[in-house]
Amino acid sequence: MNQNPFTKNQTNPVDVRDRSISELTDAMLTTGFQGRKLAESVQVWHNMLKEDNITILMGLTGAMVPAGMRKIISHMIRNRMIDCLVSTGANIFHDCHEALGMKHYVGSHLADDEKLYEHGVDRIYDVFAVEDEFRSVDHLIADFAKTLEDRPYSSREFMHILGKEIARLSKGVDSGSDSDSGSGSDSDSDSDSIIVSAYKHGVPIFTPALCDSSIGIGLAIARRNGCTANIDQIKDVDEITQIVERSQKTGVVYVGGGVPKNFIQQTEVVASIMGTDIGGHDYAIQYTTDVPHWGGLSGCTFDEGVSWGKIAPQAKKVQVFVDATIALPIVSHALYEKTRGSDRSYPVFDWNRNDALEIVRSDA
Repeated sequence: MNQNPFTKNQTNPVDVRDRSISELTDAMLTTGFQGRKLAESVQVWHNMLKEDNITILMGLTGAMVPAGMRKIISHMIRNRMIDCLVSTGANIFHDCHEALGMKHYVGSHLADDEKLYEHGVDRIYDVFAVEDEFRSVDHLIADFAKTLEDRPYSSREFMHILGKEIARLSKGVDSGSDSDSGSGSDSDSDSDSIIVSAYKHGVPIFTPALCDSSIGIGLAIARRNGCTANIDQIKDVDEITQIVERSQKTGVVYVGGGVPKNFIQQTEVVASIMGTDIGGHDYAIQYTTDVPHWGGLSGCTFDEGVSWGKIAPQAKKVQVFVDATIALPIVSHALYEKTRGSDRSYPVFDWNRNDALEIVRSDA
């Protein structure tokens, strides 16, 4: 009998046969390297979704919308696989762009960039877009901003109101394909939109570096033309911290790292300074191509986060070193198969006039 504590569980080679994606990721749990980590991320996320009193926050970086990940994030919002989204402003801008009927195009990273410039085409690695279309959305956002009240808005408030406007403007816009038929999906083509789905389903979107995006450009245009509405990013810090303070448990999912990652991570530190020592996030998943030994945040390990009090020592955590455009389609389909037909109790956020938050749970 083998008494060696290190050789209790053998690896199992993956055989090739007819099976679902979730069955494949289950099989990958006994393989090695990042294949196993990808499978573990599905397992951890699925366990989060089975928790009764948890709030799941996602950090979204990178050019995920131009790269074709838009419908996946929208599906996760509508089906409450996430409860709060912290995104770069760029991803939301590109989402608005597509919700309004404009497109991104299959290109090549070998294209002649001088010729692209001459034709008014912008390149995002191997994806193309039309600069004039981007500028039309810049001006649309500027015109929208001029309708706002003369007061400070958190980015959550701003995104909610902008989502309502994009929903109105996108009515009748052909998305180019049928929306998925999963539970919680809308019949309108705008169900493909991240910002519209969040508006309709009560999922807050925070954009803590809003000025670093074309939405920021649109707001700058509006300011030059007399708009006095202001996005208060410190209000963002308070609001997202309230979400964490009022949640019994929290889980985090990071696509990339950067500002959205730390903006979510630091809620635990802010809460403890304010007198609510929660002890760190209870679940943590990250998909990243960065590595920890350069000292950058995007590759920072969750173990390092424990030293800051951002991640609970006993947290179920997994980091997958993988391109998110590979991970997200696989993980989302596996979770869809595992949760199809089941209902989840999720948090419902109620913000009152004094900017205080109350959270109630939906009836599962």
